[in-house]
Amino acid sequence: MKVGFNDSGTQRCKCNICGIRYTLEPKRVAYPEEIRQAAIKTFYSGVSGRRVGHIFHMSKSNIYNWIKKLNNDVENLPNLFELDELYWFIGKKPRTETHENAYIFTMVSREPRQLVGFDVSMEKSSKYIQNIVDNAPDANFYCTDGYLDVIYSGKHIRNVHNKSDTFTVEGVNADLRHYIPLLARRSRCFSRSLDTLKAVLSVFVEAYNRFHMAVFKFRIANPNREFPLGLLNFL
Repeated sequence: MKVGFNDSGTQRCKCNICGIRYTLEPKRVAYPEEIRQAAIKTFYSGVSGRRVGHIFHMSKSNIYNWIKKLNNDVENLPNLFELDELYWFIGKKPRTETHENAYIFTMVSREPRQLVGFDVSMEKSSKYIQNIVDNAPDANFYCTDGYLDVIYSGKHIRNVHNKSDTFTVEGVNADLRHYIPLLARRSRCFSRSLDTLKAVLSVFVEAYNRFHMAVFKFRIANPNREFPLGLLNFL
């Protein structure tokens, strides 16, 4: 016997014998795939599960369940690298930021979040990206904003319209500016040579990679807990 509808519009029924109410074709409650992927990306960018839940208006347990399911088959995750560059100044800062004279090229792995290669140069040229690609492990996918003349060992995904495919490297470059005084946008500190800049980056990258590998392993073993240390503990 029909007894109305659910809030979702699904027909409700009632058994004439036992009186139990039930739904003929219950709708599966699930978040859209794009929301799920956005939440996972936000979590792996360094935001806590509780904060991700607050941002997307959902329970943090949803986030942890998705991460746990993703990590159950971590060996089969696609190997994906993102590439980008940021600019800075050597010697002194010019009067306007349009006179940039030093570039830092970075390539990062999305999972685990690590810098797999970097280079610095006084010119913006794809040959430096090619050098990074050639000296790094092979990947299945490479996401960039350009660099069409670079030869990749995997599929090249050019991120033309937005930052959806290069959000990790953008975040890592922001970390470089945040944690390294030489690269802070309002800093009065400037490297006197490319060698000095390379040395500073090498020290930071080593600590940065150890930190994010520790976070990666911890979250696999403890998907419902927050990593207890910060990046500064590894510097």
